[in-house]
Amino acid sequence: MGDLNRKGAANEAKGSARNAMGKVKGDVGDALDNSKMHAEGRSEQFRGKIQRAVGKAERALDPDVRREPDDRDDLEDSARD
Repeated sequence: MGDLNRKGAANEAKGSARNAMGKVKGDVGDALDNSKMHAEGRSEQFRGKIQRAVGKAERALDPDVRREPDDRDDLEDSARD
């Protein structure tokens, strides 16, 4: 299932790029007082955030990738003791 990990990494990268492009487009639209461009940019930014989250989820679901325990898990375990 390494394909799921690769697909997730690609979605993370594309989502980050889409997010950045949307932010720039939204800021330019705001600076030019162009509400349509501003809205399109923010929409693109939101789609990028969603795509990045999907990529992270895909990578987390790949059973072939070994992951180290998260530090937050260690903190939760020590709080229960």
